[in-house]
Amino acid sequence: MTTAPVSHLQAVVAANHDAVSEDPAKAAVVFRADARAHSAVASTVTLGRFEVEVDEPPALGGENTAPNPVEYYLASLLSCQVVTYRVWADKLGITVDGITARAEGDLDVRGFFGFDDSVRAGFGEVRVVVTLTGPEARERYLELQEAVDAHCPVLDLTRNATPVRTVLETA
Repeated sequence: MTTAPVSHLQAVVAANHDAVSEDPAKAAVVFRADARAHSAVASTVTLGRFEVEVDEPPALGGENTAPNPVEYYLASLLSCQVVTYRVWADKLGITVDGITARAEGDLDVRGFFGFDDSVRAGFGEVRVVVTLTGPEARERYLELQEAVDAHCPVLDLTRNATPVRTVLETA
């Protein structure tokens, strides 16, 4: 009997499924980040073995030396979309030759600066456009989009309230 080759992503999904089936506690993953402030409003954020710089444009008090936090959010959303599209295309047997994505969000700085407390501090709306290329019918790609929208972790963070508990430590 010949078995079909297993893709890298199928192997990853299968290994995780097996591990979680044996021990549901293995499904819990903790991601960490640490930030250290410098300059007027800039910071260096450590993510595992990686460091990223964060700054603001001059209009928000920075020197525009790096992306700002909401731009990193857009990058996180888009990169998570790409990963989720790849995983679910593979899982659903949908051929995708290429993925590009772009996002933009509207932010009213009156909320950030506290000029008007009725204005939200974050994005009022985020618009995402994903372009898929490949041989499948549009209906298959719509099926894929539905799966991605249901399973993308960063999209979930945006669409659903996530409890955040902040502890202030002083030295």
